Amino acid sequence: FILAVVALHSYYVYGTRCSPAVRLRSTSSMQGYSELARERSKTVTSFYNQSAIDASAEKASVRLTPATLLYAGKSPDGQHILSSARYLHKELPVRIAHRIKGFRSLPFIIGCNPTILQVHELYIRAYHMLSDFPTIKDQEMESGYSKLVQQLLDDHKDVVTILAEGFRECRKHIQDETLVRNFLDTTLTSRLGIRMLATHHLSLHEDNPDFVGIICRRLSPKKIIEKWVDFARRLCEHQYGSSPRVRINGHVAARFPFIPMPLDYILPELLKNAMRATMESHLDTPYNVPDVVVTIANNETDFVIRIADRGGGIPHTILEKVMDYHFSTAEESNQDPRMSNLFNTITNSGPQSGPMHGFGFGLPTSRAYAEYLGGSLSVQSMQGIGTDVYLRLRHIDGKGESFRV
Repeated sequence: FILAVVALHSYYVYGTRCSPAVRLRSTSSMQGYSELARERSKTVTSFYNQSAIDASAEKASVRLTPATLLYAGKSPDGQHILSSARYLHKELPVRIAHRIKGFRSLPFIIGCNPTILQVHELYIRAYHMLSDFPTIKDQEMESGYSKLVQQLLDDHKDVVTILAEGFRECRKHIQDETLVRNFLDTTLTSRLGIRMLATHHLSLHEDNPDFVGIICRRLSPKKIIEKWVDFARRLCEHQYGSSPRVRINGHVAARFPFIPMPLDYILPELLKNAMRATMESHLDTPYNVPDVVVTIANNETDFVIRIADRGGGIPHTILEKVMDYHFSTAEESNQDPRMSNLFNTITNSGPQSGPMHGFGFGLPTSRAYAEYLGGSLSVQSMQGIGTDVYLRLRHIDGKGESFRV
């Protein structure tokens, strides 16, 4: 045991083991490859020089309202893009330093898990790559910075999946569920915020009249629901040759400014759960299953999406656990073995990138995202009948204060 601790100490302080993060692959230009080569040439020890990270972690992050992003305006000379890049240049290292501090606060035996350590190292490397980038003075430097940001988005796309696997590996060592829940809530929502800001900046380069960065000027909840319904039904039909019909009612004509990205994370997860419950509870009649009903309610302050299924509901014994990480109803149900791979790929095909089914990350992550956006996610179950899930999200230009990214 003493030797193991000494080895770990060497790992952190002296960098005696090569970082798993050096296996990172860049999907950006040759400049990206040369930058990675330069990073690899640094001694591993430099990535464990914590003084700069400590200093950044003491700074408060500057969160923006979507209205600020929406009404920042575009300038013909591209100054709005330069301003956005300078904001990110200051803000991203601070937010990443906060996350590194969070990893350090994990219990020793969990923080030492190689899979979780891999994500910790990804953040450390990202911190140094971003903070080492020189002050952005002109559009040429902004172009190089944008390539770096895109490269890091690509390199970090599987972080949720890796974290889910890491915590599952060391689940038996988790003494305090609340500590882990708080860590995951903060880490995952912070990651969503970082990705939203980074993607917003990159999207400012595009000339799309319907969007300002990542904000859709007139988002149709019905259309985005239909997109993910089609996706989930195709998966279901591939497995069973059948899938539940989905009826959409309520304020189907509603349109308003909103950010599609968080809906692209949450909706497939909720629709997947509804379809899986429906198919599991009707295995004897897969071609005659109840419809899933999606209702949209829009008002001045917020909008609500209710997804109602007739999939038998959630047993009382596990209802309180469905919002906990590492708990999946798929583990508890006597599901047909054919179901085991049905939705394993649902988040590989979407922007979420990484399977959630089976990890028990889907609902709690969706809940954390909804709360981060100033809304809520609640589950109402009638055991023996079905389940209603209510997703409530605040308007970005409605009455009352909006959320901050």
